Amino acid sequence: MLSTALSTAHHADVVIIGAGLAGLAAAHHLTSAGVRVSVLEAAPHVGGRMATDRVDGFRLDRGGRLLTTSYPELLRTPGLEGAALRMFSPGVVVHSDGRNYRTGAVGSARSALTVARALASAPRPPLGGAVDQARLGAALGRLAATPTSRLLARPERTALEALSVRGLPVRTVNGFVRPLLSALLCDPELTTSSRCADLALRAFARGRLCVTAGGASVLPELLARTLPEGTVRTDVCVTDASISCVTTKEHGEITCRSLVLATGARAAAELLPGLRVPDFHAVTVLHHTAPAAPLTDPTLLLDADRSGPVAHTAVMSAVDPSRAPEGRVLISSTVLGTPPPAAVLDRTVRAQLARLYGTPTDDWELLAVHHDPEAVPAMPPPHDLRRPVRLLSGLYVCGDHRDTNTVQGALFSGRRAAHAILRDLGVRPAYGPAQLPAVA
Repeated sequence: MLSTALSTAHHADVVIIGAGLAGLAAAHHLTSAGVRVSVLEAAPHVGGRMATDRVDGFRLDRGGRLLTTSYPELLRTPGLEGAALRMFSPGVVVHSDGRNYRTGAVGSARSALTVARALASAPRPPLGGAVDQARLGAALGRLAATPTSRLLARPERTALEALSVRGLPVRTVNGFVRPLLSALLCDPELTTSSRCADLALRAFARGRLCVTAGGASVLPELLARTLPEGTVRTDVCVTDASISCVTTKEHGEITCRSLVLATGARAAAELLPGLRVPDFHAVTVLHHTAPAAPLTDPTLLLDADRSGPVAHTAVMSAVDPSRAPEGRVLISSTVLGTPPPAAVLDRTVRAQLARLYGTPTDDWELLAVHHDPEAVPAMPPPHDLRRPVRLLSGLYVCGDHRDTNTVQGALFSGRRAAHAILRDLGVRPAYGPAQLPAVA
């Protein structure tokens, strides 16, 4: 339950600074164990980068992050029982050599052969012939079955360097794996750790790409709403923080037994000097509406040709109808890295989208552009996928900069921080898996 009023007690067992996914997940695990928590958020809303703007009846995500149904923390985080997922069609559509081809999500050799036979009959298939596609399917199948411990024991290099030693044909890598990984990691040059890349590919092979019904902000809003009343307080600016006391601009001091920094990496370092701030991947999202849908299929479209700034695009109103008013069309496109100058961005993107969708875009209306230069923490090798969340007894830090830079990583980081606190407090964790409904 959200609140802008501060409790008269001005005390909590644990104060969490930041109401993003990590902080809210930590709060749920702690309150489930009977710990009194206060979550303080400087912004007027929860969610951090998981934000959704409402413009003329459209719901427009500010970020371009993709989810997969195989993220374990979507099922294990208390409070997410009421969320629903909207699925993309299985696999993706790849724009390669000026044409669009559907490729399947192949988690086994048998499904790989099925997809291979279908694609091999098409002219100039982007993944090569049936044998090459079967090799890709078998590789993804093996990856899907590999335990996390074995993935993390592999030699670490950049994701791009790792692709060159995986035994896949160059055409398969450039026509499918590289654009897919760029979309999953928000990293156009694939400088990310190969271990993070393997985890992302495994999640793709195990599940389906999806988004939250109603927009990205639904997840943090649901987590905040299902916490005990008064737990989350927005519009609260923290000016100083220690293990035993937090000072706010609006309400003075709040005493506590433990402190959790659950902000972004840069904000956390401002409160705790010496905390490392990573580099970041920039993401720009453009939302258009069109007189008619260029595709009726709820699919993700990747540009393997790299013919423009857009890495991936989708008719989001086909994936999730609640994101557009009835009878209207929403096309969302994601630019990774440094975008073209603002004066030519929309024109450049429209020209590329015309090629990708095979239809004129002159009459499309630009609804919004959101650019975030620090959208995703960079994770180049060597990267510790389990960076410490416990700095010392009573002081903890969590967020997607402590695990993997994904929704899964943020939620898992929050759970790790909560369990570290409970161990220090001598409290046994109390949680169970929740079933997250999937909406086709």
